Amino acid sequence: MPHTPVLRTDRVDVVRDGRLLLDGVSLTVRRGEHWALLGPNGAGKSTLLGLLGAVGHPTRGTVEILGRALGRVDVRELRGLVGHVNPRHPLTSPLRVSEVVLTGLTGTVERSPRWSPPPGQEASADKLLSLFGMSARADARWPVLSQGERGRVLIARALLPDPYVLLLDEPATGLDLPGREQLIDSLDGLRTARPELATVIVTHHLEELPSGTTHAVLLRAGRVLVRGPVDQVLTAESVGACFGLPVDLARNAQGRWQVQSRQGRS
Repeated sequence: MPHTPVLRTDRVDVVRDGRLLLDGVSLTVRRGEHWALLGPNGAGKSTLLGLLGAVGHPTRGTVEILGRALGRVDVRELRGLVGHVNPRHPLTSPLRVSEVVLTGLTGTVERSPRWSPPPGQEASADKLLSLFGMSARADARWPVLSQGERGRVLIARALLPDPYVLLLDEPATGLDLPGREQLIDSLDGLRTARPELATVIVTHHLEELPSGTTHAVLLRAGRVLVRGPVDQVLTAESVGACFGLPVDLARNAQGRWQVQSRQGRS
């Protein structure tokens, strides 16, 4: 299936409690593409990400993961194709970092009783921790990690089953500046380490986007305003229309975005 899109939605609506959360959303994500889902609060970003991760179903329209349509296949099979990173991971027990990564194979928060990882998977977990600069913390307990360290561990956890796509819902939430930059550097490193991997990142803040972002979609009130290659989508005009605020937008020499409001300026 080399030419099959990794993710595809076609005219998707989501209605909950009488509210239209997504309205006719169509999107196609291909191998090696790195998408940003941007929009204000209530735009439908997390709702759309849930559909892409097979944790929700559309009211109308079609959602496909590697050509398999939601509603026509066991969602457990689909979820194995997708790495979903939740920065609010609900783990409370003092698992070691290496054990947290291994739970990516079982899809559980806690390590399953009497479960042992298949041969070679512990070595794979170690390689991922190295990729994200966490080798020295492999034996550290989850409660003592900083928020930034937890974020990198959770990405390693999501990647251990070797998914086709990585979904990240506001991964920089709660991070200080060093933690945010370490996380973004780690995400950029995936372009070299896993060139076929697709990623989709939800954020409110353009400054949090990795420089390797290739595509973007702007959502407002559940509808797509614009989608496509990032340099065509992320313009001052389109971003201002999406957030309802006039802005100046620039991209620096390192490929990172900077945005500033023009409101109230002469």
